[in-house]
Amino acid sequence: MNKVFLTLSFLMGLVVLASNYLVQFPIQYYGFQELLTYGAFSYPIAFLITDLANRSFGKLAARKIVYFGFAIGILFTLIFSTNFADLISVRIAIGSGTAFIIAQLLDVQIFDYLRQKKWFVAPLVSSLIGSTIDTFLFFSISFYGTGIPWITLSFGDLAVKIIVALVMLIPFRLLLGTLKAA
Repeated sequence: MNKVFLTLSFLMGLVVLASNYLVQFPIQYYGFQELLTYGAFSYPIAFLITDLANRSFGKLAARKIVYFGFAIGILFTLIFSTNFADLISVRIAIGSGTAFIIAQLLDVQIFDYLRQKKWFVAPLVSSLIGSTIDTFLFFSISFYGTGIPWITLSFGDLAVKIIVALVMLIPFRLLLGTLKAA
């Protein structure tokens, strides 16, 4: 499990870094610049990682992966993505860290509570609730009072996260047996 644990933690950190970087770029096509950033597409992978760990190794292992992934993600973000001269960049780092740790730990608890339901209930419900909490915490901390249309961006990002959460059920189901065998 140590190799799997380290791999999942590192992947979690990469997802956080990628999402923190990509959220700075609105999608410039079809009028989506006021509604959506590229970060909405990468961040739901964090919930996939947490849910796979929770189902395969239990709540305590999933929680440890969240903590390690959080530390790695924040470290990566501070090194590679934070411009300390730019207040928005600093707020993104703070908003990301706060939203991530709260949403991921909530995801672990909800998933664990629902783990006895049909295979798709726990990952879907925990990801949807976690994504909602994460989205509104992140956008309000990062962009409130900046002139950036954070409310419409948060709703656009959440809509994509909901769609991606549904799509993530496919790799969840396919990878589940792989992690248990690892």
